[in-house]
Amino acid sequence: MQIFLTFDYELFFGDQPGSVKKCMISPTNRLLKIAKHTDCKYTFFVDAGYLLKLESYKLTFPNLSKDLNLIKDQIHDIIEQGHDIQLHIHPHWEKSFYDRNGWHMNTQKFYKLHDFSDQEIDDIVTRYKSYLEELIHRNIHAFRAGGWCIQPFDRLMDTFKKNGIRYDTSVIFNAKMTSGSYSFDFTKAPDKDVYSFENDVLINKKDSFFTEIPISSRKYSPFFYWCLYALGRINPSAHKMVGDGVFMSQPGRKKQVLFNSVWNHVSCDGYYSSVLKKSKTELSSRGFDKMVVIGHPKGMTEYSFKKLKSFIHSPSNKNSFITFDSLK
Repeated sequence: MQIFLTFDYELFFGDQPGSVKKCMISPTNRLLKIAKHTDCKYTFFVDAGYLLKLESYKLTFPNLSKDLNLIKDQIHDIIEQGHDIQLHIHPHWEKSFYDRNGWHMNTQKFYKLHDFSDQEIDDIVTRYKSYLEELIHRNIHAFRAGGWCIQPFDRLMDTFKKNGIRYDTSVIFNAKMTSGSYSFDFTKAPDKDVYSFENDVLINKKDSFFTEIPISSRKYSPFFYWCLYALGRINPSAHKMVGDGVFMSQPGRKKQVLFNSVWNHVSCDGYYSSVLKKSKTELSSRGFDKMVVIGHPKGMTEYSFKKLKSFIHSPSNKNSFITFDSLK
């Protein structure tokens, strides 16, 4: 089985975005250390809009200039160590600003690409991709939507084709969320580990321009989430996120998962990492040859660092890890 270990490289987008050091730099360095001297390579989906916003403020705010340089240096380290960089877009940065009180983010009205006009979408995708490619001196051909909000894809199709973005990894089979700024419904997605599509990520269309490699998913019981929330309170030293920010609001989500079984992503964040090995077995039993694990440096915990290290170093996973850059 081919295993993609992917990380969305970003801050938080709630009331407290957190610091670059604790949400991005420090946890990413720990991730790189885990993979060192192994055959494991990661794919980092970089929030390019944040970097461009830092560029616009670097002459006005020395602290943001410092943050930008830290991020650029780390991205170069990521590339030098053989890992992969691909495109992640949170377009709310277009409408966000910074002052002496910190970041002011407009995620209520401008969280999704679809909250912008077609012309604005084309400009954002083109600009963000070009900036990231200039930074890493490589071509980018894979994408993950911020908040998994990739629908409706027909509004993104033309600019993606123009920019040579062929691979998407935003879909989570059977998952659905319409809460707060989030809006996606993958309940009718193909139950496949890879498929072609054209203007709709839910329709498998052979020999199309685009390829979907979905984030792996599984069904989680309420008991899993009771454990997740309880462990954070009982043993915070092991289960508290290393990132120092706050997630965006998801009204009703906690009640939903505590009392209903739900389909969600396979992840190495926090307590989700406890089922990495089990998830691989489940995917294999479904006839899958690919496993896409999503993570966030900001969402790692002491517990999940240990679980991920064990997963990477498992003899059964040797020579299994792959990046999106290797898909030509």
